[in-house]
Amino acid sequence: MSQMQNDRKTDRPWLIRTYAGHSTAEASNALYRSNLAKGQTGLSVAFDLPTQTGYDSDHVLARGEVGKVGVPIGHLGDMRSLFDQIPLEQMNTSMTINATAPWLLSLYIAAAEEQGADVSKLQGTVQNDLIKEYLSRGTYICPPKPSLKMIADVAEYCYTNVPKWNPMNVCSYHLQEAGATPEQELAFALATAQAVLDELKPRIAPEDFPALVGRISFFVNAGIRFVTEMCKMRAFVDLWDEICRDRYGVEDSKFRRFRYGVQVNSLGLTEQQPENNVYRILIEMLAVTLSKKARARAVQLPAWNEALGLPRPWDQQWSMRMQQILAYETDLLEYEDLFEGNPAVDKKVEALKEGARAELANLQSMGGAVASIEYMKSRLVDSNAERLNRIERNETVVVGVNRWTEGEASPLQTEDGGIMVVDPAVEQEQISRLNAWRAARDTGAVEQALADLRAAARDGSNIMEPSIKAAKAGVTTGEWAEEMRKVHGTYRGPTGVSGSPSNKTEGLEDLREAVNAVSDQLGRRLKFVVGKPGLDGHSNGAEQIAFRARDCGMDITYDGIRMTPEELVAQAQDDGAHVVGLSILSGSHLPLVEELMQRMEQADLGHIPVVVGGIIPDEDAEKLSQMGVSRVYTPKDFELNTIMADIVKLSRPS
Repeated sequence: MSQMQNDRKTDRPWLIRTYAGHSTAEASNALYRSNLAKGQTGLSVAFDLPTQTGYDSDHVLARGEVGKVGVPIGHLGDMRSLFDQIPLEQMNTSMTINATAPWLLSLYIAAAEEQGADVSKLQGTVQNDLIKEYLSRGTYICPPKPSLKMIADVAEYCYTNVPKWNPMNVCSYHLQEAGATPEQELAFALATAQAVLDELKPRIAPEDFPALVGRISFFVNAGIRFVTEMCKMRAFVDLWDEICRDRYGVEDSKFRRFRYGVQVNSLGLTEQQPENNVYRILIEMLAVTLSKKARARAVQLPAWNEALGLPRPWDQQWSMRMQQILAYETDLLEYEDLFEGNPAVDKKVEALKEGARAELANLQSMGGAVASIEYMKSRLVDSNAERLNRIERNETVVVGVNRWTEGEASPLQTEDGGIMVVDPAVEQEQISRLNAWRAARDTGAVEQALADLRAAARDGSNIMEPSIKAAKAGVTTGEWAEEMRKVHGTYRGPTGVSGSPSNKTEGLEDLREAVNAVSDQLGRRLKFVVGKPGLDGHSNGAEQIAFRARDCGMDITYDGIRMTPEELVAQAQDDGAHVVGLSILSGSHLPLVEELMQRMEQADLGHIPVVVGGIIPDEDAEKLSQMGVSRVYTPKDFELNTIMADIVKLSRPS
């Protein structure tokens, strides 16, 4: 090594994480300990959908969802198992949890105390961003205002009791997944941060407020447009500094630092030629690591096969190795910012900041982020529709999807499809453990803890202390969330697809004529009912299908996420559906579709065609067809007009 290299100061690398969790707490614990042994330096916990939405594993809405997209955590016993032999006082843990963030943090604190940890030394993050849940991910429980209050409860508690913990990760990641432009991603995320800080400011002593501002972190997305994404991160740094200084009077620059973690884009991962995703992930990682001024504090990468299903441990290891090679083999961390003073970069950053400021001012004129949820949702649906239109028109090239589609089969895809499958027996095993937990606990202590929790929620007290006591008493996730529902009510977010048909989409003339013709044959407008059974909140696909169907002239019903099969069948009957379309991306398609098809038969609706879209392996598509499903669509079916033509054909009178 040269003297120059010896003299050069090397920056510390970012936290290296993989987003992981599946099946059971015990299985996830084994995965975590294995990943830490392979060089991972922080944990990032994925929770299953019942845990995220506040339902116990035996709830009717949890059917088919237990352990699918993350680990089920129903009570303190599960949290204890999840971190067995992992010293929490020494760990930096990110928990991707929002509606139940106060509860999961309470369980984490209770588990840490059982380990003998000094709670004031705990380090990590809860995402705790409900506004983006209404816009893009769908794991909300309560309406916006009480949800905002709970976000602030966590931040206030952490500032006093867990000062090294990040109480909120403003999450723009899912905004980009829902179609946000860079300017929208900047503005919507910053508006969310402002809403939270405005809520917190009256609670905190003025002299302490700057330090609290310094604990707010962000979780962002880096897409394939490398230069734009890198400039977006530099714009985030500048705008956040500007907001902290000018809006909140934070003078100390250390409290104005833009601190963020990142998972690079999953929206752009393709089912077709999935080996190409490795290059996409690498390029996207560079956007958040090359620029020292805007370098991520923590990075987690998806695996090459996430468009196909649940990655295996080897797939996650490969993504981790990508980070380690960049951090430890290259000389990236030995240099100052590589882009400082670059005129092209400076110009792009300023343009992004100008666009974001204009959108942010627009949101503020409407009353801020909470008051603008319906507006932001409609903007995201419009932006996502335009993104898909550009791919369909071949204006946006996606290698292996709309260009260079022919090639060799991927040797990475083995006979099992190159993914991990959760054993269906896991759900019943989890329910059995849940029942055993309920039977063994002190019922009186649980009832008292729930009463105290209910009282705090009603009188506006901070819910963290009673939540931690409830965790220690043995309260379950569903019981905690039910108290919040009782006090604050439940919420159904906007879908963003209402309104008049759009004329932006090209090539619809023939489809509109076909819809008109079949509607004449049916004696009324073709009725297409779109639904999302189960707890899957990834609504982009359903929204875009409903959006395009509306533009084709169909009469659509799409009431949003979290419907039971029973509710969807009743809706199909009440609305006189000609075709029913289901969107399920969580892997729970087999049990949910089976139940819906059975209920359709029982309601004498077996003649109505059903189509299903989602991340569905070929063998599962065959099973769905055997159940009577007319068409199965996966991410490779990106041409929405082709799907619309299928719906027209299926609706024709026999």
